[in-house]
Amino acid sequence: MPWTPPPRPSRRSVLAGAAGAAGIVLLTGCSDTPSPAVTAAISLDRRMREAAVRDSERLLERYDATGAAHPSLASRLAPLRASVAAHAAALSPAAGDRPSPASSAVPSAGTGAAAAPASSAAPVPPKPAEALTALADAERKLSESRTIDLAGAPGELARMLASVAACGAVHAYLLTSTPGAAS
Repeated sequence: MPWTPPPRPSRRSVLAGAAGAAGIVLLTGCSDTPSPAVTAAISLDRRMREAAVRDSERLLERYDATGAAHPSLASRLAPLRASVAAHAAALSPAAGDRPSPASSAVPSAGTGAAAAPASSAAPVPPKPAEALTALADAERKLSESRTIDLAGAPGELARMLASVAACGAVHAYLLTSTPGAAS
């Protein structure tokens, strides 16, 4: 019996097979489970953001306590307080993210927890000038803490922390400068 070559596949069957193989490759690469490296980066970003928001909320409490103790400072504090509130909103994790189970139970190193401003439970000094100095100190400490946190923060969060830290340093200056004084 003479040898006959096997029949060649049609162009259509080759293209269909290639498309099927490509589809399988794409589907296996698009799983719902991110890689461990991506998960670690997301959870670090989320933990750092949550800590930054808590720090900003504590600072907002300080602004509120100072304004309540010294109503004459309310107009001076209002724009700075609004800025701190905007920082908290900008730093908050995306609404669609699921909460990290460890984020509230385990404090992470380098998230400003040690240098965070005292909560509103700290007494507001009785004199307005001293109250402004105490608030400026809280702003300065948080700004320094955020500057230190830059080293361990993922890219976009690091840029945000740098911006917020710079703003906090400006707030500290504005709180201790004499309003309306010529420079």
